[in-house]
Amino acid sequence: MSTSLIVIIAIIVSFAVTAGLGFVVIPWLRKMHFGQTILEIGPSWHKSKQGTPNMGGIMFIAGILVSIILSCIIFTVSGGSLISPSAAVLEQTDLILIVASVLLALGNGIVGFTDDFIKIKLKRNKGLSAKQKTLGQLLLSVAYLATLWFSHNTWWYIPFVGKVDLSHGFGAVVFWLLGIFIIYGCVNSVNLTDGIDGLCSSVTVTVAITFIAIGAVQKFAGLEIVSGALLGGVLGFLCWNWNPAKTFMGDTGSLFLGGLVVALGYMMKCPILLLPIGIVYVCETMSDIIQIGYFKITKGKRVFKMAPIHHHFEMCGWKEKKICIVFSTVNAVGCIIAYLLFYFGNCFTK
Repeated sequence: MSTSLIVIIAIIVSFAVTAGLGFVVIPWLRKMHFGQTILEIGPSWHKSKQGTPNMGGIMFIAGILVSIILSCIIFTVSGGSLISPSAAVLEQTDLILIVASVLLALGNGIVGFTDDFIKIKLKRNKGLSAKQKTLGQLLLSVAYLATLWFSHNTWWYIPFVGKVDLSHGFGAVVFWLLGIFIIYGCVNSVNLTDGIDGLCSSVTVTVAITFIAIGAVQKFAGLEIVSGALLGGVLGFLCWNWNPAKTFMGDTGSLFLGGLVVALGYMMKCPILLLPIGIVYVCETMSDIIQIGYFKITKGKRVFKMAPIHHHFEMCGWKEKKICIVFSTVNAVGCIIAYLLFYFGNCFTK
C-alpha cells in the first residue's frame, strides 16, 4: 500500500473517531459537570461560555492514537516499511522517534488532564501550581531528549548548512539545553494559543499539513502518518470547537498538541524550523512576555489591550471566527516559508 493512501486513511480514521466521540464524550462531560469556569480577568463576553464542557481534548487524543496504531499496522502488513532505509523511511531509528513522540505528547496530555481535573472537579481555579506543571514538563523534556540521545538521534538538519552532529563537545550542550528550551517553549506556546473557539485547532491544521508535505519530501512514512493523524484529529475536533464551541480542549488537549507538534519537529530532524512553522504560537508567547515585562517595568502600563495577542484583537472588536481565519492564514505563510527553507536548504539530503 502506498504511503499517500495510508496517510489518507490516517486522516479519515482520526477525523471519524474524534468527530464521532463528540456525540458521546460531550454529554458525558456535561453530566460529570466538567464545565469551563470563566475567570473575571477575561473579556466580559466570554461569560456566556461559562459551563461549556472542558477537557474535550480527550476526543482527539483518542482519535490520533487509534489512527496512528491502526495506520501503522495496515501499512506494515501491506508491505510498507516504517523502519527500513527504503522509499518509506530514512533510518531504522525513526521507529523510536515515532514511539517517543507519541509518549511525549501523552505525557504532556496527562499533565494537562491533571491540571484540568484539579481546576474543574476539585474546584481549585489555579489547578497545578506553576512549579508543579513546570517540573512535570521539564521531566518529560529530559526523558524525551534522553531517548533521542541513547538511540543516536542526536543530529539535526540546518538549512543551507547540512547535517550537524550534536553528540559531542559543544554540540552536546546545544542538544540538551536548546532542546529543553525548544520542547518546553513549544508545548506552552501551543497551550497559550488555546484561548478562543477554534483558534488552536485551526492553526494546528496548517502545521499538520506542513509536516505531511515535509514527510513526503523526506520519504519518511512515519512522519506522514503521525502528521496525518494530527490533521484528522484537529479537523474532527473543529466540528465541535468552532465558534460557538460545544466543548473546549482544555490543557488536556492543548498540552498534548504542543507535545506532538514539537515531537514532529524532531521527527523531521530540523526542530529549528518550528519557529516559522508555528509562528502564531511564537507570537502568542511573545505577546504575553512583552505584556508582562512592560507592565512590570512601567508599573502598570500595557502594550496590548490584553494578552495573549488574540485577546488584544478581541478587545479591538474582531470576532472569534475572523481571528481564527486571519491567524491561520498568517501561520500558513510561516509554514510555506519553513517548507521552502527545508526544501531549498537541502534538509533531506543524506
